[in-house]
Amino acid sequence: MRYTAEHKKRTQEKVIAAAGQVFRKEGYGGAGIDALTKAAGVTNGAFYGHFRSKSEAFRVAVLTGLEELRLGISALRAEHQQGWLKNFVTYYLGHKRTCDLGESCALPSLSADVMRTDGETRDAYTEELRRLITEIAAGLPEGAASDREGASRDDRAVLLLALLTGGVTLARAVSDPALSERIAGLVTAEALRLGRPEA
Repeated sequence: MRYTAEHKKRTQEKVIAAAGQVFRKEGYGGAGIDALTKAAGVTNGAFYGHFRSKSEAFRVAVLTGLEELRLGISALRAEHQQGWLKNFVTYYLGHKRTCDLGESCALPSLSADVMRTDGETRDAYTEELRRLITEIAAGLPEGAASDREGASRDDRAVLLLALLTGGVTLARAVSDPALSERIAGLVTAEALRLGRPEA
């Protein structure tokens, strides 16, 4: 039976989405091909029809996750303009901190595994991260208070990503809900400071 191009595309999207969820929950080392195919509801043959290897599926899942983050920020900027950062930070340290790990942001949940993977994946991750930095920087005002210390908009975008990624990671890792909330609150305040124009 021959499948249409549309069917193949839908199947590939389903496999990528499932792989992203499994890798977020289990990590690269804990996610075998059987777990990936089971989550996607496809056979091993169908999996290998879309990806040459588990590492290729991981690379695509990581890049798809980072692209989703970038496109989400772009949509927030278009919709909310001045208030986009507050909306983003609140969502990121709220829902994305407390949702199921399989639905979490790729940046905190997959970056540690990227460090341990091949050069091709790291290079692709680097390029997508640069796009993400550019997207965030474009939405930050010139003349923020932190600019006095020589921090450009790009620098503040990097700081913002590092702060949010680290904050979500710590807040998810602790077992005490009150401490998780405290971390989220402190990180939110500092993240918003990075985007506030100097009075």
